[in-house]
Amino acid sequence: MFLVGLTGGIATGKSTVSTMMKDMGVPVVDADLIARQIVEPGRRAWTKIRAAFGDEVFEESGEINRERLGQIVFSDVEKRRIINKITHPEIYREIQWQVLSHFLRGEQFLLLDLPLLYESNRFASYLHKSIVVACEDEIQLNRLMARNTYTEKEAIARIEAQMPLDKKCKMADFVIENSGSLENTRQQVEGIVKLLRSSRRHLYLRGLWGSGLAVLVGVVVWLCVWLLS
Repeated sequence: MFLVGLTGGIATGKSTVSTMMKDMGVPVVDADLIARQIVEPGRRAWTKIRAAFGDEVFEESGEINRERLGQIVFSDVEKRRIINKITHPEIYREIQWQVLSHFLRGEQFLLLDLPLLYESNRFASYLHKSIVVACEDEIQLNRLMARNTYTEKEAIARIEAQMPLDKKCKMADFVIENSGSLENTRQQVEGIVKLLRSSRRHLYLRGLWGSGLAVLVGVVVWLCVWLLS
């Protein structure tokens, strides 16, 4: 199994592309979904966030007020560093477990939907290919303001908190331009999925894994024989 990374800028349409790939039968590990799950009430990250930020970022139900927390961390670099330090290890741990699970199922390839693929650089070296979803700057800003009812200032702050989109595009193997229609985006996605499915990379990696496993088993058997002789 080989890994493909999917990222983009906020409000460029990464989730739309991820959903299209799921509909095409591509297995996906979604870091955004994991990020919501690891802060559910009672979980380790939830407890640490309450200790670091206090009750003001929590609803009466115990759920995190994501809007309030977002306002705090996007206006204060140090607070953003704190929340990342709390949540990122939990997110990466769960991603690793899910990758292992898909590997054991014998998948050809797995899509890692990672908003901070290049910023964190945690998985970049393990990827066979990477995909960036991009759109025109003005469209990105307008989408974000409409989606989250942000002021222009708030939307710009969130965009600027990420790596510049043009820099991500230069680092990617594939760029999906999502400024036009959904049909145009879908055609680009279909083309990339077709290319990935034509790859034989997984057979090469499976051979390496099989060889490594055979060597490990051989060493264990040799040690057992040596200890019993």
